[in-house]
Amino acid sequence: MKTVEPYAGFEQGPIRPPSEAGSLLLRLTRNCPWNHCTFCGLYKGTKFTMRPVEHVLQDIDTVHNAVEAILEAKKTDGRISYGNFTGLQGGEIDRQALHAAHNFVSNGMESIFLQDGNSLIMKPDDLVRILEHIKIAFPKVDRITSYARSQSITKINDKDLLRIAKAGLNRIHIGMESGSDKVLKMVKKGVSKADQILAGQKIKRAGMELSEYFMPGLGGKELSRENALETAESLNRINPDFIRLRTLALPDSAPISKQHEAGEFDKMGDVETAQELLLFLESLDGITSTVKSDHILNLFSEVEGTLPDDKEKMTVPIREFLALPAHDQMVYCIGRRTHCMSRLTDLSDPVRRNHAERTCVEYGVTPENMDEIIGSIMKRFI
Repeated sequence: MKTVEPYAGFEQGPIRPPSEAGSLLLRLTRNCPWNHCTFCGLYKGTKFTMRPVEHVLQDIDTVHNAVEAILEAKKTDGRISYGNFTGLQGGEIDRQALHAAHNFVSNGMESIFLQDGNSLIMKPDDLVRILEHIKIAFPKVDRITSYARSQSITKINDKDLLRIAKAGLNRIHIGMESGSDKVLKMVKKGVSKADQILAGQKIKRAGMELSEYFMPGLGGKELSRENALETAESLNRINPDFIRLRTLALPDSAPISKQHEAGEFDKMGDVETAQELLLFLESLDGITSTVKSDHILNLFSEVEGTLPDDKEKMTVPIREFLALPAHDQMVYCIGRRTHCMSRLTDLSDPVRRNHAERTCVEYGVTPENMDEIIGSIMKRFI
């Protein structure tokens, strides 16, 4: 007889997209059901489990109570403390639920994100039940979002996807990473190019918004061109609502880092990655996606816009960067990685440039060793 785990209180997972910073985070599953991708170290050493539906429903009720308490307090003196909120565990205060409720209320209670890495692996009936409970608790929420794996989506029939969408799930984030079968196999993504395309098309047919993630640099030097071209071709066939850029970094916990140290993966530097990104953007055609560079790992925060009208605008800073002398490229890359620059035009700001120049001197950075130093800096942001 299977033992049902006891409810241990409100839970939140370790990750969410940057665009979900203001969302209420509800944990439906723990960790990643695949967990073999060589570029990801987040869930290594963990076990995937699905939380009992009743526990998720209890989390929703707990946060709902906290939200109601916060809203009531705002009508009086505008303050709420842990002392005047009681959770659902024998009168104990659920501090994590209260923190989540505070963040949710302060951001207008507009969106909810379902954690962890792949909520759509749940049975459609269970997911629909949770979504319907969310809508009862928070009827004014505009957006309910989740990560999902392409392989999981391909196994859900269109009728069930429509049910899930009707119940309220209206945006899906898919880590495509690459559209190249060679790259996908190399990094053990566990999915094919055809699966990626099919999954994206299924989500669009169901009427949900779709964010697809591309990882410049994932193919290394050998597969850089293929990574750009095959991913662009895949996205051209999907036409997602958003294309989000996530430049490859090498966290110590990711297997690809050990492959790099052993000489089995030839990581590209910032200049080479910029070349790949330019080729990728140039190859997007016939779609109306919005490109977002919404992560600190990306070299160019200004590479954002909606296709096709903004295509030229998005490629200009990359072209200008690639035309710079090696010293200026180094100064900008270090400036961007140390937060004293956020866009290429900051090179013309004497204060920002001077700060970046001093940092280069302090770290002993040269055009020849900058990628090695930048690699260690980027690990802080993974």
